[in-house]
Amino acid sequence: MQQKLEALRAEIESAMQKTETGRALYEVKVKFQTGLKGVMSGMKDLPKEDRPAFGKIVNEFKQNMEEKFAARETVVKKMEMDKKYAAERIDITMPGKAYKAGALHPITLVKNQLIDIFAGMGFKVFEGPEIETDYYNFTALNTPKDHPARDMQDTFYLADNLLLRTQTSAGQIRVMEKETPPIKILSPGRVFRSDDDATHSPMFHQMEGLVVDKGITLCDLQGMLAEFARKMFTSSTKVRLRPSYFPFTEPSVEVDLSCSECGGKGCRLCKGTGWIEVLGAGMVNRHVLENCGVDPDEYTGFAFGMGIERIAMLKYGINNIKTLFENDTRFLTQFEE
Repeated sequence: MQQKLEALRAEIESAMQKTETGRALYEVKVKFQTGLKGVMSGMKDLPKEDRPAFGKIVNEFKQNMEEKFAARETVVKKMEMDKKYAAERIDITMPGKAYKAGALHPITLVKNQLIDIFAGMGFKVFEGPEIETDYYNFTALNTPKDHPARDMQDTFYLADNLLLRTQTSAGQIRVMEKETPPIKILSPGRVFRSDDDATHSPMFHQMEGLVVDKGITLCDLQGMLAEFARKMFTSSTKVRLRPSYFPFTEPSVEVDLSCSECGGKGCRLCKGTGWIEVLGAGMVNRHVLENCGVDPDEYTGFAFGMGIERIAMLKYGINNIKTLFENDTRFLTQFEE
């Protein structure tokens, strides 16, 4: 029996020294346990008086082999870690990988420029919710349910009284309800309309402004827009106001800028007129002021709204609004600063 133990020891120790991975060592350990069980099964053939002594020999053998397995396990783990470190070693003398920095989207660029321009004129930014109630989006802006102006906008309704806002003007109502004039705010954000072609998108961005104070006139609006045009486009850009209609302003105007492509001489971009329509504006309708608890006999104000995509397309010569939403890196990398 003792000869069998020595044979098992020699076999297992030889196999153990050849192992280089934890898995291989585990397999040798299983082989050892199986072999030891085979040797111990022969104890039944020994005389009873010899069994205790042989049992002691087996226990000492087993303990000795376990110590050797533990020692080999430490060696194998170190071998595995050394191989892993060698495989993952980074040569710091090699040049690093160059990663190209990203760029702001043209819509974000224009939005930031607009905020900087109007912040320089004293405006503060207010961002309202994109899901609005019918009251803030239409009724408070002098557009009740039976008003024909509602037909001018195809609205995405979520429920009878909830909708995706069609204009950021709703934010003006929220501010006028909570604040006392003087008020001077800028309201940028996404808006949604069921409209889709080369110059329109179901989702686009607007920037609306509101000024309410004593003695505000249409001349103040024109002067502010002239300053905006010069800073956004060129120092020679001119502003023209044309009569128009919006339910929340009276009088209302369409605002044209002299064509940046031809300088007002007439070209394909401006369709030979020398002017390009950019935004809508006007004096805040007294009914809107009344709806917000502002006395229209004491205060007046003006409001304006522009599409940020529209400004970006004019500023950068983009002829299709879809280009702004396709995420084509060949297009976007042109706007790296």
